[in-house]
Amino acid sequence: MRSLFGKILSPTVILFAVAITPAGVASPQTIGPRPCDLYASTTPCVAAFSTTRALYRAYRGPLYQVTRQSDKAHTNIGLLPDGYANAAAQDTFCANTSCTITKLYDQSPNRNDLTPAPPGGAARGPGPNGHDLPAVANALPATVAGNKVYGIAISPGMGYRNDSPKQTAVNGQPEGVYMVTSALNLNNKCCFDFGNAEANNLDNKAGHMDAINIMCHGNPCTSDAGLDMEDGIYGHLKVPAGTTFVTDMGTSDGQHTYTIYQGNAQSGTLTTTGTITLPSGYQPMRQEGAIILGIGGDNSNWAKGYFFEGVMTRGMPNTQAMEAVQRNIVAAGYSGQLKP
Repeated sequence: MRSLFGKILSPTVILFAVAITPAGVASPQTIGPRPCDLYASTTPCVAAFSTTRALYRAYRGPLYQVTRQSDKAHTNIGLLPDGYANAAAQDTFCANTSCTITKLYDQSPNRNDLTPAPPGGAARGPGPNGHDLPAVANALPATVAGNKVYGIAISPGMGYRNDSPKQTAVNGQPEGVYMVTSALNLNNKCCFDFGNAEANNLDNKAGHMDAINIMCHGNPCTSDAGLDMEDGIYGHLKVPAGTTFVTDMGTSDGQHTYTIYQGNAQSGTLTTTGTITLPSGYQPMRQEGAIILGIGGDNSNWAKGYFFEGVMTRGMPNTQAMEAVQRNIVAAGYSGQLKP
């Protein structure tokens, strides 16, 4: 083998050369596998979003865009060399003014980015032309792997969407979805969802959605994880009250069965419903493939909740894959005192 300088490289030198990267950029060899690496061999990610960290070990692009209210300028927030968000760049850009998160970048090769959701059959947002509002950029400070980061704090009237993504499941195809969220700051309104929804922003009835959901029930609040499949949330796996960081997961074969998983994103393993038969009227599913965050499929935008990371997969991940991702989330070291 020849280098750029025409000299023969020994095997030792070759290995060393592969590890060299530009100054200030960590090489993939220094970052362990991330969730989309764990899914890659059997059920690859078709969409991956986070304001806290890279969800692929080799991802080097931006995580999200913030827009400054003082002059409407915007900038992308990227990664530190260890693959975690560069929150200091946000703090510098937004100093002495406020910022909102105006785009979430999809880390998958599909580039299914999310922006503030347009109006839908259930509600118009309070933003321009009936769009939902973007989240306030510094409303949810937290820590991951010892780094200061910001999550996304959704309040009523806020939400994100992409109605024409690539490669997401449609018409009964199998898929998986997870999000790192919280049992804090919830209400009992529809719908704090992340995942697959209608492409026309309307309620197209049973089976046209497949999104993971968390919401509050009763007073005092008890919360659970479930799959919003449109005109019904199913699974209802209870989340322990007051859990600061929560892993909620769902899978479906799109034809006959689904499974819900839930765990503490800071420690431990997952609990699961086991395999459940899809309800009558949902066999097969009729997903349309749009991606939503913080809202329902028809832009029901009355919910509130917290979001840190989440992915959608092509194919139905098995329990072993979900447990591997849960271990990865726990190892990331989410921490912080979040507002209830």
